[in-house]
Amino acid sequence: MNNNEVISILDRLIETCRTGQTGFRNAADSIRNSEFRRLFNIFLQQRIQFETELRAEAHRLRNNAAEPVEPEPRRNNTVPFRSSKIASTVGFRDEAGVIAECQTEEEAAVVEYQKALEADLPLDVQYVVKRQYMDIKDAYDRIRILQRAA
Repeated sequence: MNNNEVISILDRLIETCRTGQTGFRNAADSIRNSEFRRLFNIFLQQRIQFETELRAEAHRLRNNAAEPVEPEPRRNNTVPFRSSKIASTVGFRDEAGVIAECQTEEEAAVVEYQKALEADLPLDVQYVVKRQYMDIKDAYDRIRILQRAA
């Protein structure tokens, strides 16, 4: 797999993390339950860290590329939640609805990371992606438990 292909995969994962950041920020702002808000803020910080790590890998690969690679344009930081129910809501929402939206987003993130792991990534990149995948899968499982309890 050449650097351009790996960078393209990393760019997709960066966008996935940015979508997660927006979703968790909106979820934390849209829910009254302080424990859920704390958890969503933890996941938000995690996605910020993941984006930073993925950007560093993409930057390293761009600098090592034999041929110049044009970086993906940075998109607006307000990536909408896929269903945009939380993003368009003013004030607090019911817990079950907010959690359901987070579950949908995390399921999409799990799928995106699984696709990336199916690719023939260099071992150092694969390590970063696999570690992040495990944390995202854990977050997804935790949100599913919250959904059942809500």
